Amino acid sequence: MAVVTRLFVPIRNLTGLHPALRSLLLIAVVALVTFSFALYGSFMRATEVADWEVRRREQATVDTQIDRAIQALTETMKIQLTWDDAFRATGRAGVPIDQRWADSYFGDFLWANLQVEQLYLVSPEGKLLRAWNQGLPAKGDEFAALAPKVRAALDAMNTNTRVIGDPVRFRTLPDAEWPIAADGKPLTRWSGALDDVGRRTAIVTTASIIPDTDYAMLQRRPNALVAVRSLDPAYLRHVGAGLLLEDFGLQRRQPDSGNAIELHSPTGQSLGWLAWKPNDVGTIISDRTMPLLIAYLAFYLLILAAGTVIVRQALRMARESAQREAEAKQDAMLDPMLGLPNRRLMMRHIDEQLARVSDGDAVFLAYIDLDHFKAINEAMGHPAGDAVLIAAVANLKAELMPGDVLARLASDEFVIVHRGPAGIEEARKLGERVLAAFAERFDIHDTSVPVTASCGIAWAPEQADTHENLLRLADIALFRAKQRGRGRYRYFTEDMNASIRWRKDLEAELRRALTCSSTCNMCTAGGDWGLEVHYQPIVHVAGRRVVSFEALVRWFHEDRGEISPSTFVPLAEHCGLMPALGEWVMRRVFEDCAQFGSREVSINLSPLQLATHDFMTRLHALVEETGVDPHGIVFEITEGVLLENSDRVLGVLSEIRDMGFRIALDDFGTGFSSLAYLRLFQFDSLKIDRTFVQGIEADLDGQAILTTIVSLGRTLRMKVVAEGVETLFQQQLVEAAGCELVQGHLHSRAVPLAKALALLPPEPSGTVLRLAAG
Repeated sequence: MAVVTRLFVPIRNLTGLHPALRSLLLIAVVALVTFSFALYGSFMRATEVADWEVRRREQATVDTQIDRAIQALTETMKIQLTWDDAFRATGRAGVPIDQRWADSYFGDFLWANLQVEQLYLVSPEGKLLRAWNQGLPAKGDEFAALAPKVRAALDAMNTNTRVIGDPVRFRTLPDAEWPIAADGKPLTRWSGALDDVGRRTAIVTTASIIPDTDYAMLQRRPNALVAVRSLDPAYLRHVGAGLLLEDFGLQRRQPDSGNAIELHSPTGQSLGWLAWKPNDVGTIISDRTMPLLIAYLAFYLLILAAGTVIVRQALRMARESAQREAEAKQDAMLDPMLGLPNRRLMMRHIDEQLARVSDGDAVFLAYIDLDHFKAINEAMGHPAGDAVLIAAVANLKAELMPGDVLARLASDEFVIVHRGPAGIEEARKLGERVLAAFAERFDIHDTSVPVTASCGIAWAPEQADTHENLLRLADIALFRAKQRGRGRYRYFTEDMNASIRWRKDLEAELRRALTCSSTCNMCTAGGDWGLEVHYQPIVHVAGRRVVSFEALVRWFHEDRGEISPSTFVPLAEHCGLMPALGEWVMRRVFEDCAQFGSREVSINLSPLQLATHDFMTRLHALVEETGVDPHGIVFEITEGVLLENSDRVLGVLSEIRDMGFRIALDDFGTGFSSLAYLRLFQFDSLKIDRTFVQGIEADLDGQAILTTIVSLGRTLRMKVVAEGVETLFQQQLVEAAGCELVQGHLHSRAVPLAKALALLPPEPSGTVLRLAAG
């Protein structure tokens, strides 16, 4: 109470204040102090609750991470265990194992790739058949202590409580009920947990060895592989770094401070404590906020004590507020990152220039777009992308003439407003200055990066009378520059308007073609608008036989003739018709599919199709309506499909596969992240892009790359198709690289349905020629 009284002394001693005003100030101070203490108490309680919640969430995250690590080790081992060769060599119970094969593909491979320290090949009853220590064959003396736990795990696996995949039925074996997937494939049984192995806390997983194509080999419970991976300090540091937790490690006793969870074996035995330094936020918030609270109290006591200054202070604050408002308005006209005028300020500047333009002069607008900026962002990261923008602005500023204004329209789009003599010559000079800004490579984060830009130029009042029209014409010129190969400038000419009108007419005709093809049986079969599906064969080079087809859309216009897919497909994507066009192609292929017998048909899926919210709903409806067998259809996607929102796309692809469709990765090797996507999703087949085949005759490096890609696909048990094979020599080189399936003009172009069926020999009874994973 004495402290509060001392706080009031300056208020009581103020002279010149009316008593009523002084009393009002005292009441205000009391209320303020009371409120401050209540606020502080509430704040301290809130920080304690925040710390508790952070620690609880950290514990849940660590617990989940350990479970995921166990399951991830098992699922990664499954790739090596689900294999016909593995089953023949090591999986058949009661049959001698191929020790040489097992040493190479189990011991050496799993140690080199997963750092599994101990491996044990055991019979269904838990008898040790082969042991490895750090990839090398071992006697397995330490297995005796582990044997009871392994037998318990095998007994638990026999209950089918842990299966990788979704079983739809069970096959009765003499000694087990084995889980089977919808496509008839046996599923992997597994068991995993943390346990004490030789006074070490380790992940112990057990998984069955099963065939992946010759399902009939599974006659009895198979042998299993037991893996032991220690929770050593290096592994735990890696886990802690991934969870952003410091001092992450294993302790035998419960720590006195910090955060921790206790680990238990399947029998309830304590294995120690995983401990780490918690990311408490309460102390940080308190330390940073306390000075603000003190400053807040002192500030208001000072305001209340100096009554005569209040008005003056209020007036000053009003003036500062007006100044800040003016600054905010100015900031609203500037790009926050680059400090350039934004679209709004740029438009205002153009209007001012147009109002003052004189005879013989013109206002030029150069519309600039960085080429492939999105690819730079994806390949090098957004900080590098920002550095490219900063460097580009610096180079453009160096090329500006006095009076020029550089502004930013969007992410990588800029404009230069220039005033000069009207005519083409001035436009050319402006375009050359823009290109000069990108003549040299950019040094970004110690890396030399080639950056180019496309530019479209228009001028007023000769070509446009408003800033909207001027920007529109410059945009048209920019589009033409991109069409002609990027890295160049174009100034607007009247023939460009005709090109835009042609694109609009073509868009309207494509809309009519799709509407007609979807509602009129005559048009669906060809009709006046000429949309058709052609089929290009995929050939097995050894037997010279057609094994499948790829469906490709063609447009035969009655007036314009055949319109290239490279023209109307990008147009469909640009104007929002791609989902409708893709659905039309799927419907036609589903209806034609029965005529191909057991041969599969591939359909290209556009990223815009998968992005539609009702894609899966419409796909289910098409399957039900046409009665197509999904196992006869392969959907081809490019890695561009996965660049945006990859988690959602991977979910959609999994749903597609669950329906029975197969998935192929098309144009493999042309993007930034193809290998990463092979880890994210198990594709059924790879299609090698034609750029790896064209010119391969004289390219030894290209032949080596092709061989590597084919070997990668075969290792991952995927079918590999080489696209763009046009000569017999190219086919021989592709075959020498190990690729058995080719597609290209050497065998056939895409042809109508009737001609495609004529390429097929009579199909023998019971023969299945589908492309299948494995």
